[in-house]
Amino acid sequence: MKKIFFVAAALTMILATSCKDERRNAPVEDTTVRDSLQAIIDQKDNEVNDMMTTLNQIQEGFREIALAENRVSIAKDGERTDKAQQIRENIQLISSTMKSNRELIEKLQQQLRESSVKADGLKETIESMLKQLEDKDKQLVQLRSELDSKDIHIAELDETINNLNTNVENLTTESNEKTNTINAQDKQLNTAWFVFGTKKELKEQHILDSGDRVLQSNFNNSYFTKIDIRVDKEIKLYSKSARLLTMHPSSSYTLQQDANKQYVLRITNPQLFWSTSKYLVVLVK
Repeated sequence: MKKIFFVAAALTMILATSCKDERRNAPVEDTTVRDSLQAIIDQKDNEVNDMMTTLNQIQEGFREIALAENRVSIAKDGERTDKAQQIRENIQLISSTMKSNRELIEKLQQQLRESSVKADGLKETIESMLKQLEDKDKQLVQLRSELDSKDIHIAELDETINNLNTNVENLTTESNEKTNTINAQDKQLNTAWFVFGTKKELKEQHILDSGDRVLQSNFNNSYFTKIDIRVDKEIKLYSKSARLLTMHPSSSYTLQQDANKQYVLRITNPQLFWSTSKYLVVLVK
């Protein structure tokens, strides 16, 4: 559980740093700005406190599970006649606590999605906690095998394992769906399109109209080349004459000739370059 303490400390540091920065930048004489900054600080404070509370609850749940597992281990190896009842009670506790921890982890995931606090380390901690629950599931399956070998059959254990398998399957499906959604959104956010051509070619594709305006009508989107702005930062234009027709900040790129006197567009600041438009049109001759 060291990772949980680390993330809790990290969340606290994020809040403290944010508070210091915001207080340092707030004009003392401007009450409105100061109040706005205080509202932001209070919001982050509440979000961090909520997430830390949930983390502590999950940690306590894992502690109770460990204690119950220890009691089961002692009972199954003991000689007492009531050990089946002891095992049954502790398995019920383990089952309910694991169910509670799953619900708390889902709550923590929701809190993280809705929070304005950026805590990437918390995502790793959540994955680690889900892995812990998966390991506990496997241990319960192993426990059933050990108890069967001792002629101790606990009906509640069968029900618990069946419920856990269903929960794990549902969580895995939900996690995969969310991962796929995030990946798709991330890919979309980092996708751009470019095209270069002569005036005649661009007009034929309705990219350039008669008034030398770009992307004004139903242009041929398939004529563009799709790129990943995080990867593709250099575009060879294969021409000794080149001019950007779409608007992009001049400080975010260079347009230089190579050894063959042909222009090459190098994007030095992708986020800034593509901030005005995800479409790039270059006129060449």
